Amino acid sequence: MRPPLFLVLVALIASGCAGARPDPRERNPIVFVHGWSASGSVWETMTQRFRDDGWPEAYLVAWSYDTNRSNVETAQALASVVDSVLAETGASRVDLVSHSMGALASRYYVGPLRGGPRVDAWVSLGGPSHGTITALTCRSPACREMRPGSDFLRALNEEDETPGTPRYATWRSPCDLVIIPQDSPSLEGAVNTATNCLLHLELPTNEVIYKQVRDWVAANEEGAAAANW
Repeated sequence: MRPPLFLVLVALIASGCAGARPDPRERNPIVFVHGWSASGSVWETMTQRFRDDGWPEAYLVAWSYDTNRSNVETAQALASVVDSVLAETGASRVDLVSHSMGALASRYYVGPLRGGPRVDAWVSLGGPSHGTITALTCRSPACREMRPGSDFLRALNEEDETPGTPRYATWRSPCDLVIIPQDSPSLEGAVNTATNCLLHLELPTNEVIYKQVRDWVAANEEGAAAANW
């Protein structure tokens, strides 16, 4: 029979493992939706941090799409991506993390395309949910949809800005020179956070924001509601 001290050490090690970070595979896969004139590469820093915190590679999907086409078309393509991710992982819901214009297609997917039941947490980092005057200088269909008062935005915002069951959270910066007015990302019914002075492209790479996003997507509904932002 092994000495009792050995058994005590084994028990201590086991209890330490049991108290470790919850298995990320018990959480949702995350689909990252970039903004206009960008690609999935904008998420390299954030996805690496998720990997470092234990998220499996297959649970981190930094999707790239054609930002010139309408956000409606992008939302339809996003629906296929979500279906594929759920099928591959066996999960029942995903989390959507968006930057800039990516907020519009992902909102359209959740709302008008009725993807809400497949989404747990929805995140916007500097999303032009109420338009940005910088979009007055570009002409592509998606960019025109970002103009304040566009038909697309009026339809998206005319009823409930946070429909369904997803947990909505937005981040906006007082130093964002791309999304103007700078309160455009905020949504009625969401947890809306003002960051420190960060440029638009710093929102997906800032470590403090990452930790807040990580905690938001990892929280259950009760924990998220009690979070102090």
